[in-house]
Amino acid sequence: MSEIIRKSKLAYQCYNFFKKSELAYNVPLYQKYGIPKKYYSPVSSEDFKHLESPLNIHDEKNSREELPKKTNFNQLDAETQESLLSWSDNGYVILKNYYTSDKVDLINKEIENLISTKKADWKEASRIMFAIHKSKMLHDIGSDPKLIEILNLLLGREVDLFQSINFINASQQRSHSDSVHMSTFPFGNIIAVWIALEDITPENGPLHYYPGSHKLPYIVNGDYNNVGTKFSLGPKTYGDYEDRIQQVIDEEKIEKQTFLAKKGDLLIWHANLLHGGEPLIDKNRTRKSMVFHYYAKDVICFHEITQRPTLKKK
Repeated sequence: MSEIIRKSKLAYQCYNFFKKSELAYNVPLYQKYGIPKKYYSPVSSEDFKHLESPLNIHDEKNSREELPKKTNFNQLDAETQESLLSWSDNGYVILKNYYTSDKVDLINKEIENLISTKKADWKEASRIMFAIHKSKMLHDIGSDPKLIEILNLLLGREVDLFQSINFINASQQRSHSDSVHMSTFPFGNIIAVWIALEDITPENGPLHYYPGSHKLPYIVNGDYNNVGTKFSLGPKTYGDYEDRIQQVIDEEKIEKQTFLAKKGDLLIWHANLLHGGEPLIDKNRTRKSMVFHYYAKDVICFHEITQRPTLKKK
């Protein structure tokens, strides 16, 4: 019975009906694109199949040519400028020593404080979700004006901080694209920031990613027979999605890289960059890190697999 309820779109609609303040932002955008939906309605890529999804500027034109035209870009230090230029080619940016060791220590101390005061707790897979809603300090880290300006430049649009995830151990997650979890129309309008909160080695499960994979087609429910019906979600599991991603990786023969980050290093990645976590070799080692996810402003936001509009807290 629980599986039937979990797959029921009606159950989600009933829950969403009472979340109007967190969902109403989508309504004028539905109207803009001629999508006949209520704020609580299910939504997925199937609803936009008849529409062309306009590309963001650095998906259409190369960042090496476009970024130097921006005044804000030219106000950045030379090392940061050089790192950002490869965005269109690679789908990610690495900013080394972005945060000082002292700043990272403050982040780790804040997480420990949230746990000790029971304002936050480690959930499944040793992660804390949305710590930014519990800590002004962490929210300020993710909302730092310089960081936001860099993200605005890369995406070519203004962004809003949506989510944070804190890890104590390696995620060991199979390769995926964030766009299936935090989906948008037009496509490609999320961007992620990952911060190393300690040195990362091959033994404690580093991130992996596939340079250039952001240029591949977005994998959506229809690509692995998971569309479902008017009343029910699709029949597939998340593992089926991961299998489809691995099939794409094998077919395209794209090369994996791992990020052996130093404490304070920062990795920014594109909505469609395929990435995941390597196995934890040394079971006694932590892999402390923090992830921020940002939506572009004025786009329809939803979760492709669950076909639910995204709840946005104000």
